[in-house]
Amino acid sequence: MPTIQEKIAYQILFGFEKNYRWFCRITSGAKQRFEQAQWKATQFAIKERISIYEQSLSDTVAELYNLLNPHKQSTAFWHEVKQQYAEQLNQHPQYELAETFYNSVIGRIYKHQKIDEDIMFVLPSRCYIAGRDKHKIVNSFDTSGTVGSMMASILSIYRFSIPYKNKQSDLEHLDAALRQRLNRRQLASVHTVEILKPVFYRGKAAYLIGRICMPDETLPFVIALLVKDDTHLQVDALLTDNKDLSVIFGFARAYFMADTLYPAEVVAFLQELMPNKKNFELYMAIGHYKHGKTVFYRNFLKHLGETDDKFTVAPGIRGLVMAVFHLPSYGVVFKIIKDEFPESKSVTREQVKECYRLVKMTDRVGRMADTHEYVNFRLPKERVEDDLLKELLDVASKNIEVTDNEVIIKHLYIERKMTPLNLFLQTETDPTKIYNAIDDLGLCIKQIAAANIFPGDMLHKNFGLTRHGRVIFYDYDEICWMNQRTFRTLPKSDDPFAMDTLSVSPEDVFPEQFEHFIVGKRELKDLLKKLHPELMTAEFWIEAQKKGATGEVQHFSPYAESKRFHQSDES
Repeated sequence: MPTIQEKIAYQILFGFEKNYRWFCRITSGAKQRFEQAQWKATQFAIKERISIYEQSLSDTVAELYNLLNPHKQSTAFWHEVKQQYAEQLNQHPQYELAETFYNSVIGRIYKHQKIDEDIMFVLPSRCYIAGRDKHKIVNSFDTSGTVGSMMASILSIYRFSIPYKNKQSDLEHLDAALRQRLNRRQLASVHTVEILKPVFYRGKAAYLIGRICMPDETLPFVIALLVKDDTHLQVDALLTDNKDLSVIFGFARAYFMADTLYPAEVVAFLQELMPNKKNFELYMAIGHYKHGKTVFYRNFLKHLGETDDKFTVAPGIRGLVMAVFHLPSYGVVFKIIKDEFPESKSVTREQVKECYRLVKMTDRVGRMADTHEYVNFRLPKERVEDDLLKELLDVASKNIEVTDNEVIIKHLYIERKMTPLNLFLQTETDPTKIYNAIDDLGLCIKQIAAANIFPGDMLHKNFGLTRHGRVIFYDYDEICWMNQRTFRTLPKSDDPFAMDTLSVSPEDVFPEQFEHFIVGKRELKDLLKKLHPELMTAEFWIEAQKKGATGEVQHFSPYAESKRFHQSDES
């Protein structure tokens, strides 16, 4: 007869496995959506897959309440449940995700007020040995023949129900691209080409992701595929640069749909390709954002134990809605919603949270930073600078609890650290870098608009610059759908008081005024207006609004136009 602890452990594992089947069903459907050019369904699947975790968690906790009252159980009781659960995870192919689901259940029961290794998997129960299941997630290809024969073999293994527009042309492009990247000596030394079995789907593209191995170096090997005219398949690019792969897996893009039963092995393979990416970033990239948060927290605790610097106010201009701080030695910023906003910000706390949820649920098109929400996040009090603690208590006291040893933040967001664009433009002296940053700022705003989103507050302090020089938007308290704003032209009048009598609603936007506040210095204003003059016209925004209203899904390539194959019109 199983004990009540065994029943509870089994019920939690049952909830996890039900959730994972649901997750896999949505993910595996990406292939058909891609083949049939079901782009609206693709966007819906992004939202659905993120939403199902909370639903599964609620269902599981409700089932536990049918068995007993969890709050009345002792720590010893939950310690036994944890042990029983760990035993059930022996040889489980997704044990690490199952541990996170267990933690979520305990967090929900105790409202995240208990972070205790005795009853939770604060640390992983075991160390994953990469390579054990590699044969289950990787296809290896013969490199003893010609480049062309290897490419043909790859395309024959990864099959789609949709025909190629011109397969022979695609093979020739792949052959030429690899020969351009590798010289004869390198080509002759290639001993292994490995490609992950799961195809990585996102937006209107599919990616075959692998590596090409030589004695002295290993390069990424990524084949990008697109659906041409919604009817035919086409190879769009062969990518072999680490930078390209890093940008494809960037933190400002929607999560991939990559169907696998061995996520830890897939992440280990990707980690070898992108050693600069953190483990938690790669879990998030393939859609396991909840486990990514768990791995982040473990990484964070480890980093705290290895460093002694203190949390301090983040560089940049103080925000009106968020208080932002960082640990200088760590690559994220922490954002807390303030208790009160100035009159210029006509939003509520819940509206701000809804804006962040909107970005989480949508395709971030490579231009909006992903954020991760935590509750009751604990910092060692001794590591928090006095000035920072005073500021947090001044502006966000409702969100802060201070004990003898800890500063507990009841709700916060964590986001990748970037160089604030305003600070970059203040200190950078290279005219080319300044030009590129202003140009990319304009492109960033345009691409967000093309994704049917109005950024709202477009002051350059709300944009950051990545290490690859890409401009990313990261302040979402005024973000909204394009149809929630009315774009208007300023009236032309000789009357200096015309603006005073103009009837203006909170939804009205006058793009002609953008040039006065997006960037500060006159020469930067002029450069932005020269490079992207249409941003300062109501016509541009109205046209973008109309396109968004049609529901047409745009394609946003994560790699440079120069990397794309020039396709002929041959059929």
